[in-house]
Amino acid sequence: METVEMNSVSLKRPRSEDDVANADEIKRQKISEKSKTGNDSGQSVETVTDQPDKSLLEDTKNEIIPNEESEEQEDEELEDSDEDGDPESFADMMKHGLTESDVGITKFVSSHKGFSGILKERYSDFVVHEIGKDGRVSHLDDFSVPVDDEDPSEETFTVLSDEDKQRLEELQLLKNKETSVAIEVIEDTKEKRTVIHQAVKSLFPGLETKTEDRDGKKYIIAYHAAGKKALANPRKHSWPKSRGSYCHFVLYKENKDTMDAINVLSKFLRVKPNIFSYMGTKDKRAITVQEIAVLRITAQRLAHLNKCLMNFKLGNFSYKNHPLKLGELQGNHFTVVLRNITGTDDQIEQAMHSLREIGFINYYGMQRFGTTAVPTYQIGRAILQNNWNEVMDLILKPRPGAEKGYLVKCREEWAKTKDPAAALKKLPVKRCVEGQLLRGLLKYGMKNIISAFGIIPRNNRLMYIHSYQSYVWNNMVSKRIEEYGLRAVPGDLTLKGATAVHIEEGDVDNYTIHDVVMPLPGFDVIYPKHKIGEAYKEMLVADNLDINNMRHKIRDYSLSGAYRKIIIRPQNVNWEVVAYDDPRIPLFTTDLDKLEGKPLPVLPTDGKFRALKMEFSLPPSTYATMAIREVLKMDTSIKNQTQLNTTWLR
Repeated sequence: METVEMNSVSLKRPRSEDDVANADEIKRQKISEKSKTGNDSGQSVETVTDQPDKSLLEDTKNEIIPNEESEEQEDEELEDSDEDGDPESFADMMKHGLTESDVGITKFVSSHKGFSGILKERYSDFVVHEIGKDGRVSHLDDFSVPVDDEDPSEETFTVLSDEDKQRLEELQLLKNKETSVAIEVIEDTKEKRTVIHQAVKSLFPGLETKTEDRDGKKYIIAYHAAGKKALANPRKHSWPKSRGSYCHFVLYKENKDTMDAINVLSKFLRVKPNIFSYMGTKDKRAITVQEIAVLRITAQRLAHLNKCLMNFKLGNFSYKNHPLKLGELQGNHFTVVLRNITGTDDQIEQAMHSLREIGFINYYGMQRFGTTAVPTYQIGRAILQNNWNEVMDLILKPRPGAEKGYLVKCREEWAKTKDPAAALKKLPVKRCVEGQLLRGLLKYGMKNIISAFGIIPRNNRLMYIHSYQSYVWNNMVSKRIEEYGLRAVPGDLTLKGATAVHIEEGDVDNYTIHDVVMPLPGFDVIYPKHKIGEAYKEMLVADNLDINNMRHKIRDYSLSGAYRKIIIRPQNVNWEVVAYDDPRIPLFTTDLDKLEGKPLPVLPTDGKFRALKMEFSLPPSTYATMAIREVLKMDTSIKNQTQLNTTWLR
């Protein structure tokens, strides 16, 4: 097997009338979505199968911190307001972004000639189905609700007027000074009163009800049973003992990430987001299908959301006695369309056979490192160096590239005044990392940056140092493949169970490249016994770090390290080349299409363009775009993809 250097392929094709007519939609789809690091430094061209490191699994605990509703709504409006932009100016700004070689991604394992194609031209060109720990692939194929005599009637969802619901929500969320809400019972009957009681208690957890006579009329009075403590807590006494405490369901979502989806569901159900659990987070810019569990919310209530939510569908309901845990999955199955490909049939066959038989280098994808002129790994390196002034400066200083206007103004104010209060006034979106750090500096002062930085959610803080680990790993793997090729050599590492051992000279023939692992730097790992072991040390010395002392004086930032296979061979690999004329039509049917009885798209036999439809399954912690990169042999960074997409629009 041969290793080859990376080359970047540009793509040009004329702009058709259809392109012009659809320009607004395409512009929106070309602008990269931001990852949830909170600092506009995400990269949605990438798709990681799930939580990138096992070290993160214990840290996350499915935690979603709810924000004040007014702030959240304002933030969402501001974030959405910049979605449309001129794609060429965006591409120009992205000249300051990262390319793959900037983060150590430089090698390929296959020998075929590369070709170009557009990844995620439409978010519906990327479909992800979760694979559970039992090997079952999640599909949305059933909207039916389990029959349960304990469920409230359908009338429960319609008996309250919109005005009643508004007043009850304000009472539930303690948004006004009222201590109760009175609902007049029109057409008074015992049955009608019962339905209203059920509606209030099931739709507004934490509220109790009683019936009162006022001026000869019957009223249902809603009130807080236990003050603020009752807010949004599941009602234990109203849940049948025979029913599992958790309702499991399949969530089908379009162009929305998992965290956002759960926040939306919790808002509509009027519950706290932390009663939801899941096995992995999925991309925004994709159609994804995954299992979710929620504590003591009925399937009936969940199914009712299908009538009022856009870009979501819920189904395949069942009751179980356990929640879901992060990382408890086998991986994900991907269905991907690469549009406007230029490769010959022979090139495509060679590329896909190589992917199936050899695999791809298990690089950490571009999503791991951000897209702006300040990569996340640089901040991680400064944290490990204990250089807190540098951490503050890297997060807050002005930077070239694509950023929202209010962030640019905030950075300019900070550079000019170094005044957290003044910079914060320029920043209407408070949830971002910059806003959180500025609030920390305002609270703790400029001489206590460590505490100020600690205001940022723990997972976001750890993301920076994990990004640095990934940066080192990518660079070392490229060196390893350059030095020794695609074969196991003495001094390499392999896993015996969960323990890493060195491959000895007399044993080397018993191993292949698929057995070799490389360490992420830390205090609890060993390193290869050949040149690459020394290369690790040299790289960290150049970064003013000691590979033999990866413990940090702040425990959270101590790195234990981990091991990662250097080559991944996807499973269930299939592919097909199709022709098409209209770039707006989907090229396959989704779970929702099948449920709604939509027919397969009719495609021409000799269309203007060609697309590669590919399917494959990957284990957790691997990046689908690194598999696609091996097929195309082109740079998958947002910088390069944006240039391809805007060239397409010319």
